[in-house]
Amino acid sequence: MNRILFLMLILAFANCNKQDTVQKESSKTTNPEKMISNPIEEPLKLTLKDANSLAELPLACLQIEYPNKLNQTLGGKENLGEPKELHPTFYGCFDWHSSVHGHWSLVKLLKSFPDLEKREEAIAKLRQNITRDNIAVEVDYFAEKHNKSFERTYGWAWLLKLAEELHSWDDPVARELEENLKPLTTVIVQKYLEFLPKLKYPIRVGEHTNTAFGLSFAWDYAEVLQHQELKNSITAKAKEFYQNDKDCPMGWEPSGYDFLSPCFEEIDLMRRVLPKAEFDQWITVFMPQLKTKNYTLEVGEVSDRSDGKLVHLDGLNFSRAWVLYGLANQYKGYEHLISVANTHVQYSLPNLVGDSYEGGHWLGSFAIYSLDVNSK
Repeated sequence: MNRILFLMLILAFANCNKQDTVQKESSKTTNPEKMISNPIEEPLKLTLKDANSLAELPLACLQIEYPNKLNQTLGGKENLGEPKELHPTFYGCFDWHSSVHGHWSLVKLLKSFPDLEKREEAIAKLRQNITRDNIAVEVDYFAEKHNKSFERTYGWAWLLKLAEELHSWDDPVARELEENLKPLTTVIVQKYLEFLPKLKYPIRVGEHTNTAFGLSFAWDYAEVLQHQELKNSITAKAKEFYQNDKDCPMGWEPSGYDFLSPCFEEIDLMRRVLPKAEFDQWITVFMPQLKTKNYTLEVGEVSDRSDGKLVHLDGLNFSRAWVLYGLANQYKGYEHLISVANTHVQYSLPNLVGDSYEGGHWLGSFAIYSLDVNSK
């Protein structure tokens, strides 16, 4: 009997040790919420130190031709060419759209921080790329029979964001670059006007073709440039697609490669196009949980930042943040969402500078935009 009791005590002790080991190991598991200190309640701001660091990302890739993902449709061997031959302006940073928002990043940082450390280098690269002759080749590419829908609508959206930023930058350099870019800007605006009436259903994904994202940036351009036809077209399509949506399934997000939130991108668009009273009614049906003061949302966790698709989730964290910041800044009653946005930024921001090319060639733009939303 004593021997049996002794064995039982040993087993109990061993089990306790095992549970203690499991608890200790569990505490070591990466938990984004525990890794981040309690986020401040005020929106995070882009500082000159941040700007100098983030400027390194587009400066390092705007004129790097390879590796390169062309995403072109070949009508024949005559369409073959080196990236810089096909796209003499937007050939760097791995693909066309990343090059576009890399150019936007430099314009935004130059505009916001006149004392940017590498100001002259940034201006020189912008001037070297955005020339009349280079843009004429870019325009011709969009006119080619098999590439009329090239970069629809993600690249289109960023091109208009670049044009908008140049227009609102009070600097002689901006006037020069805006004028050089104008023929391509005109092409993209026309493409939106032709495409939107044909689009019967919204594209609700977390990657490039998300319709709400493409319309949001285009709406900003139309608002700033006072392009009423484009603004009216976007507003009508946004209401047609999204005004009757309800109970967006945030529990389904994120998908493994998302860098946009389908639910949040709708909110970002509808807060632009709907008057306050209509928006309040809409969001009460669409995502009523956002009004809850203790609302929380787990960040998108990145398991491997050297994987070009998995690192998309850092982009998701930034895009979620810019939606939450924008909502909190525009309307009272959503201030509690700022801490949720801060948590998302704090998780991904420290990983950008010095990161692998898979994220570094584009994520800086997302970080800059998310932090810049607070200044509007």
